[in-house]
Amino acid sequence: MPVTTPLWRQREYMLLWSGQVVTTLGAQASGIIYPLLVLALTHSPAQASWASALRMLPYLVLILPVGVLIDRWDRRRVMLVCHVARGLAVASLPLAMALDRLVVGHIYAVAVIEGALHVFFNIAETAALARVVDPRQLPQATAQNQAGFATASIVGPALGTWLYQAVGRGFPFVVDALSHALGALAIWRLRTSFAPARDTVHAPMVAAVMEGLRWLWRQRVVRDMAVITCGANFVGAALPLLLIVRGHEIGASEAQIGLVFSLGGLGAIIGALLGGPMARALSFGQAIVLSLGVRAVCIPLFLLCPGPWSLGLVWGVAMLFGPLYDVVQFSYRIALIPDGLQGRVNSGFRLFAFLLNPVGAALCGSLLERGGSPWAVAVFGASCAALALGARLDPAIRHAVRPA
Repeated sequence: MPVTTPLWRQREYMLLWSGQVVTTLGAQASGIIYPLLVLALTHSPAQASWASALRMLPYLVLILPVGVLIDRWDRRRVMLVCHVARGLAVASLPLAMALDRLVVGHIYAVAVIEGALHVFFNIAETAALARVVDPRQLPQATAQNQAGFATASIVGPALGTWLYQAVGRGFPFVVDALSHALGALAIWRLRTSFAPARDTVHAPMVAAVMEGLRWLWRQRVVRDMAVITCGANFVGAALPLLLIVRGHEIGASEAQIGLVFSLGGLGAIIGALLGGPMARALSFGQAIVLSLGVRAVCIPLFLLCPGPWSLGLVWGVAMLFGPLYDVVQFSYRIALIPDGLQGRVNSGFRLFAFLLNPVGAALCGSLLERGGSPWAVAVFGASCAALALGARLDPAIRHAVRPA
């Protein structure tokens, strides 16, 4: 068996990876600001939750047709256009602030536009990974991706909240827009062809969508993981706003709330560094149950935290095993899917996986406004515990063997 070149020496992968890390840094710097900004304008957790919910909503509407289109279009061109368009959309927010014309509706509109473009970019980038990485290196590449994203999630929230509080409310969005410019430059420099095979006869849209869904349905582990991931993302979509409101309840400033999220990112980067070795040491089912179980235990502890440091440490532990979950399920799925079905199957998986994201975000805002953080903790902590139990009892997940 030939020796495989280390990932850090593979030009195409490193361009794809570095562009994504820079963009994630910008997204993390501005992402935490959306609910903070809406809270500052409206003083309503429910309205703040809609900024997150609307950003997730395009997944439900666009994901299946986008998966078909990504299998037919040049994936590099799609990623390039999305970077440029997302950067322009985000840049409109500080411009509106400078002109004293910012309204909540504008924030919501940018959230929808960015969410829609993210659908195209995410499916294209996921499908592109299999073109630049040897199949044997997909788990390692996934772990390295998670490490990069986790690093960005440490720096991003702290940077964003510091800029928001010390420099100006619009500056986190300026950083986000610049990150998209750098991401576009990295994609532009790629040499690998991401165009579809020539002379391919394409089925009608509905038939093409159904082909991807049928493939997903016949793979029981992938199908069951789509359902489990749907529940996990339902919980995950609620936690950022829950942490922000809980931080306010214990007297944390915006910068200290940024620290909470940075400590979560630190936990994620440690988890990403350990993700590969842990994935090899644990079975597929053990990895999934462990990841969900730890988060289920951590959520109720939010109510016992007296200050931002303890809240951040608990969040860091909750995030520690997230990369393990992603490494195991993502590498399993990508290795199984034929290249010509990557877009359609991944879009089908994501449709199920993100189906309840807007519901989780909106429900959290409603629970926080009506009953405070104890109600939100009870609902989402119990949901995560039920998911861990469901994964433990699922024989397909329990006995799954990852592809060689």
